[in-house]
Amino acid sequence: MKIIGIDPGLSGAIAILENNKVLNIFEMPVMSEGKKNKRQLNSAQLTKLLKDNISKNDEISVVVEQVNAMPGQGVTSMFNFGQTFGAIKGICAALGLPIFFVRPSKWKKHFELINSSKDSSRTKAIEMYPALSDHLAKKKDVNKSDAILIARFYSETRLNEDN
Repeated sequence: MKIIGIDPGLSGAIAILENNKVLNIFEMPVMSEGKKNKRQLNSAQLTKLLKDNISKNDEISVVVEQVNAMPGQGVTSMFNFGQTFGAIKGICAALGLPIFFVRPSKWKKHFELINSSKDSSRTKAIEMYPALSDHLAKKKDVNKSDAILIARFYSETRLNEDN
C-alpha cells in the first residue's frame, strides 16, 4: 500500500511511502499571485504530482495533518491556510483518493515528540531514514520530516488495526 503523508500549508510537504520505505518527498507546490507576489497553492502542480506518483493498481491512503486555527495567527494567514487545506481535500476527492486525518498531538505522541522542539521531528525522521539525511539537512526541511512521520504513523497504527 502507498501512503501519502501531507503536512498541509504553503510551507508544507508531501511524502510518499510504500512498505515504510520513502519513495518520494516534495515541498508543497506553490506559485506567486497578485502585485505583492503572495504565495498560494499551485493546485494543478499538486494534482500532477499526485497523479505521477500513483498508478491505477495502487492501493492508496492519503493522510493529512488535521489542523485548526491557532490563537495569535492573523485572519489572512488562517484564511490562506484553510484555502490550501480545502484544496488538498478537493484534489484528493477529485482523484478518488481515500483521505484520513490525524491530529498533530496524536502522531507526535506516537513518536514521543510531545513537548519537544519543532526540529525534533527532523531528527526522528533522519534516525529512521538515515539515507534521507541530505534531503532533511536544513531547518526548513522539518515540514518534509513531518510529512514522512504522518505517513509512517498511519502505517504503524491504522494499517495494523486492519490486519
